[in-house]
Amino acid sequence: MLSIKDLHAFYGKSHVLHGVSFDVRPGEIVALLGRNGSGRSTTAKAIMGLVHCQGSIHWKAAKFAGEIVGKKAYQIAHLGIGYVPENRDIFPKLTVHQNLILGQKGSAKGARWSFNDMYAMFPRLEERQNIEAGVLSGGEQQMLTLCRTLMGDPDLIIIDEPTEGLAPKVVELVGQYLQTLKAKGISVLLIEQKLTIAMAISDRALVMGHGSIVFDGTPDGLRADAYIRKEWLEV
Repeated sequence: MLSIKDLHAFYGKSHVLHGVSFDVRPGEIVALLGRNGSGRSTTAKAIMGLVHCQGSIHWKAAKFAGEIVGKKAYQIAHLGIGYVPENRDIFPKLTVHQNLILGQKGSAKGARWSFNDMYAMFPRLEERQNIEAGVLSGGEQQMLTLCRTLMGDPDLIIIDEPTEGLAPKVVELVGQYLQTLKAKGISVLLIEQKLTIAMAISDRALVMGHGSIVFDGTPDGLRADAYIRKEWLEV
């Protein structure tokens, strides 16, 4: 579905990604792990066309099959790739429901997800659907961002640090959300620092270090690799 080969990314003259290669298959949750500054968020931004990059990012889904390097972010989004950034980027002066409306791309006819689906997944959003998004708690804003992205009916969602700063109960809700996506056949690239949730729900784990992939395997394989965990993950 998503195939990345020899990807290099740059911020000005700063060379951040160094030949990153990995795949995300249909209906798969892939955890992208690593310390801060390892290149995880830059990888997400490169996929979405938000940073200058070189290499190959091949996308194959119902709406498109081909190379997406060089395309604009809005074009990539319309090809079926959703992106949930770390800073959430809600529209604070719009209501919860209006934020969800803005997540739709084109006609909602034939889409896999409805407003009722979102409210069933996170009942708290239904309770607050007419409230301005800016007054929501951090956890509620994260729920809203996840649902707004899903309203665009993506085939793959890239989620950057969805549990950062959230209470344990909300983290559990996010984990359930990701499992729901998988059950619907949607692929997930999960950028996460909390190893517990990442290892519990992912099919495959990638570890980044200094802008490169240093491990690609199963969660069980990562648990068994004490060297990788100590060298690239543990503080």
